[in-house]
Amino acid sequence: MQLVERHIIKSTHPLFSEIDDLSFKSKNIYNAASYILRKNYFYGWGDLNYNALQKLMQAQPQYKALPAKVSKQILMLIDKNWQSFWSAISAYVAGNQKFLGRPKMPKYKDKKTGRNMLIYTAQAISKVQLRRGIISLSMTNIRVKTKVQTAAIRQVRIVPKCNCYTIEVVYEQQESTPSTVEGDAVAAIDLGVNNLATLTSNQLGFAPLLINGRPLK
Repeated sequence: MQLVERHIIKSTHPLFSEIDDLSFKSKNIYNAASYILRKNYFYGWGDLNYNALQKLMQAQPQYKALPAKVSKQILMLIDKNWQSFWSAISAYVAGNQKFLGRPKMPKYKDKKTGRNMLIYTAQAISKVQLRRGIISLSMTNIRVKTKVQTAAIRQVRIVPKCNCYTIEVVYEQQESTPSTVEGDAVAAIDLGVNNLATLTSNQLGFAPLLINGRPLK
């Protein structure tokens, strides 16, 4: 299973300025790719897949402002957003009743205040520094201590929040085998909204418990 180790980078953190600049550059790639995809849509040229988009973008200055491995991940994100849009359009045209109106295409991010996430795959993370317990991202001065073992790390994400950034170290961990349960005692919990939880058991003398969820609701 995949787990995440998080590091919060506030505005007072020494790494904030560099991370903010990277997120701004990521936004530039996102908007440049959005321009191509939107123009493709308005001219009726249909869907533009990731490979075609990547070929068009790789010569652009926005694309070159970040490591190629990172820029590719940003394009994969926007491709995923647009694939969801095309699926929604197809469902809408087919008469799917769940839509209240025609689905809207993905928007641009604000030119000045907009920021976008970054994804550094294992290939864009220094192996030498990882063996020392440090996350070192390609072509940056970003260094973050980690407790995750080198081989387990799959990627590092930089996610913009309202007033900070979160560095997310995504890693794999094998699920532990559940211990053997002895005996025939059984309890059950049914979660809900108006009834937050209903508990019962097969044990004699157990009084079923009902927790009212309305006050919390």
